[in-house]
This record gives sequence, C-alpha cells and structure tokens, in this order.
Amino acid sequence: MMDAENTGKSPVFEAKSITMDFKVSRRGICKKRTTLRALTDLSFAVYPGESVAVVGESGSGKSTLCRLAMRFYVPTAGHMDYCGKNIHRLDRQHLKAFRQKAQMIFQDPFSSLNPLHTVGYHLMRPLQLYQRDLTRENMRDRIDEILELVGLTPVRDTYDKFPHQLSGGQKQRAFLGKVLATGADIIFADEPTSMLDVSIRLGILNLMGRMKTELGKSFLYITHDIATARYFSDRIIVLYNGHMVEWGDVEDVIQSPRHPYTRLLISAAPDPERRPDQEMAYTKGVERTSWTPESRGCPFVPFCGIATPDCESNLMPPRKVEDGHFVRCNNFDSGGSTPVGAHKV
Repeated sequence: MMDAENTGKSPVFEAKSITMDFKVSRRGICKKRTTLRALTDLSFAVYPGESVAVVGESGSGKSTLCRLAMRFYVPTAGHMDYCGKNIHRLDRQHLKAFRQKAQMIFQDPFSSLNPLHTVGYHLMRPLQLYQRDLTRENMRDRIDEILELVGLTPVRDTYDKFPHQLSGGQKQRAFLGKVLATGADIIFADEPTSMLDVSIRLGILNLMGRMKTELGKSFLYITHDIATARYFSDRIIVLYNGHMVEWGDVEDVIQSPRHPYTRLLISAAPDPERRPDQEMAYTKGVERTSWTPESRGCPFVPFCGIATPDCESNLMPPRKVEDGHFVRCNNFDSGGSTPVGAHKV
C-alpha cells in the first residue's frame, strides 16, 4: 500500500489490489481467445490537496488505470474507493455525486470541447446542473471568476469564443475551467500536456498546481515524462508492464532510485551534465513480452542487467527503502545500498 506520511486525513481516492485482464483474439485460422493482464495488484491512495504521478512507458497500463478510475472498465479483481465507497457499486444517488466530484482531463485538448458551443456555455452548463441556486447574474460572475482563474483573459472576449478560435493551451485551460465549474475533488489527468507546445506546458502545470494548493484539488497525474512528474507531483508510482515497481515521495524516488527501470526512466530524461558512460538503455534485440495471468517473476527481467534466475520465477513483495519509499526488486538490499551491479545515473 502506498500511503502519505502523517497526513491525518482520509484518502479521497483509493485503489486496493487492482488487477485488470482483457480477453483478446489472436489472428489466424484458429482465432483462439487469450487473456492479457494489463494491471497486476495495484494499491495506492490519493489524499486531499496532493498529486500522485503514475509514470511509465507506453503500454505500461497508465491509461487503463485512469479508465478504471472513471468507471469505463470494471476491474477483474480488487476495488477502487471514492471517499470510502466502492465506485463500481454505487447506488444512483452516490453515482451522481461521484460523476460530479471525479473528473478527467484528456490528452487531446482539440477534442475535449464541443465545437458547437462557446467557452461560456461549457462553463455555464455544469453550473446549471450542480449549482442550481445561482441566479443569472451570479452565474455570469462565477463564470468570469473561473475564466480569470484559469488565465483566459479578457474574460468578456473569451466567453463568446468557440473552441476553434482557441490555441491548444487555451483549450486545455478552458477544459480546466469546466472541471472547476463542475466542482470536482479528484481529477484524473491523462497526459494533459503531452500534445501542447513545450513553451506552454509549464503554464498548464502551474495552473494545475494552483488548483491543488489553493483550491485543495487532488490529482492522479498520468504521464510518461518523469521530469513533469517531479515538478508537479508530491508522490510517484513507477509502473512497468502493469506492475508497481517503485513508489514513494517524488524526490526520494528520483534522487535515490532503486529499481533498474526507474533508473532507466531517469537516464532517458535530458541532462547535459550526464556523461556517456552513465547512460542506460534497453537490452538490444529484446522485445517486451505480454503479461498474462500465468506469467511469473519480474516483468523487467529481459532488460535487466542485474537479474538472477530467481527473478524469472518470483516477484519480490514490496520492500521498504525508507519511510514512504518502496521498491519491488529481488536484488535490493534493505540495508540501504543500491541494487547489486547497478551504476549511478
């Protein structure tokens, strides 16, 4: 279990032993169905006013986790709780509340807004649904306040604009305004800056940071970019092939990575001071294998330079590095040393 230290608060969102399988058909004359395991035994919690980053390469299960959290899928095993209630077993009343309080920020800002409606309408509609006591004047004031908060100024001009009249960054800001108008407590952000120009990504991250620190919003931040995860999030989960391989306080994990895959991700981030002999890379000529319910051992074995025969058959349970920092690695020394054979990044 991944927990925050000394918060004294109950989690706003929690995943408990989540496993997700998909049935797929193989190509060919005999179209046999097989089971692929996208997520394996994931457990973590998100507390009020914090961001938990989920980092990994494409195909690691990040977006699947986000879709489970939004109830697009039902987990094969385990459950997810919002304020202590299983989100996949909510009655009608609690389901309506969850749909208001849990919102998703999509990767593509160009398709996240209805092109037939203005920015003002996108913000007005959730206010009409969830804050019915607002008068017409108060509603317009509230919309102007949200537009000012997300940086879409002058607000009077922005109110009547259509999505095609906005840049990519402005579209994402407008969608964040819609999330605020809805009144969300937990926000699932699925790579919200990956399709934006590098020059405007920081502005979106800073805006989400204000939502977190000033408004108390919680984020599950899905990304492949460990640098933005470090900038924006409080804690981090490193996901590989559907497995949590290392997790904890973001600075502890990045400053002192213990799993070989975490070290590989950090090595991939640009660093002008890193020497060529400090670079890490995947083993050449080896492809990542699909994980199934019958698979055993550590999923990173084919690419790991420190793997032992035991790694192929056994996946080590979580081991504590220090307070709030955990790793799944058979070659990790709980006494505090780096994994056997690993080199500094």
